[in-house]
Amino acid sequence: MLTLDHVGKTYPNGVRALDGITLDVKPGEIVAIVGGSGCGKSTLLRAISGLDTPSQGRILIDGEPVTQPHEKIGMIFQEPRLLPWLTVAENVAFGMEHLPRRQRAARAAAALARVGLSEKANAWPRELSGGQAQRVAIARALVPQPEVLLLDEPFSALDAFTRADLQDHLLDLWADLRPILILVTHDVDEAVVLADRIMVMRPQPGRIYEEITSELPRPRDRQSAAFDFVKRRVLAALDRSLAKPATVDDTQTTSSQGAALWW
Repeated sequence: MLTLDHVGKTYPNGVRALDGITLDVKPGEIVAIVGGSGCGKSTLLRAISGLDTPSQGRILIDGEPVTQPHEKIGMIFQEPRLLPWLTVAENVAFGMEHLPRRQRAARAAAALARVGLSEKANAWPRELSGGQAQRVAIARALVPQPEVLLLDEPFSALDAFTRADLQDHLLDLWADLRPILILVTHDVDEAVVLADRIMVMRPQPGRIYEEITSELPRPRDRQSAAFDFVKRRVLAALDRSLAKPATVDDTQTTSSQGAALWW
């Protein structure tokens, strides 16, 4: 269980990036976070990862406070961030130094097979395409079997076809162990394809404005009327979140507003 308890973040210059974020995420759940620029999405992800410290509130995993990078939490960034002096297989195995060499190699090979890159095991990162590099990054993040995997715009630099392919790869890998996935994205289609719940944030300061639950079966048909219905709910919530004046009296809500909107 991942718990965010009234998490807030104020920077030294006085900018209030986050205020009162409260959220419980169950094992195996996929949550997408969407919102306009400057609403604190990446700040929230960094706080969950332990890379940044909240100014207020607590973040807990299985009841244990997260105050620094945690072995149960993995992260995938917008750029693959592969180490150029290591081969693909060595990049995937990086971070498993506590395991015997043969076991590290076996787990790396299995992870590369799952993302369809076994033939690239001895290649250098510079020899990969953008999509291949991000598949390696996904394999590297999942091979330690984290309980929580954070994704910060992981596919935004890729073309639409590669992006859709990697979304499917991610879901295939997630299905093996079903870790918690927390995804920050600007792409509403991506949020609807992947997430069980979609959190729409609003800025100044960043808060969860609306929570939209999706019960679409997987794999999700991007062309279906049901998919389009959920997408329109998210778009409507985004419009409202950006138009709504930010006041200190706003409270985080779980809402079904927009459920009847088809336009």
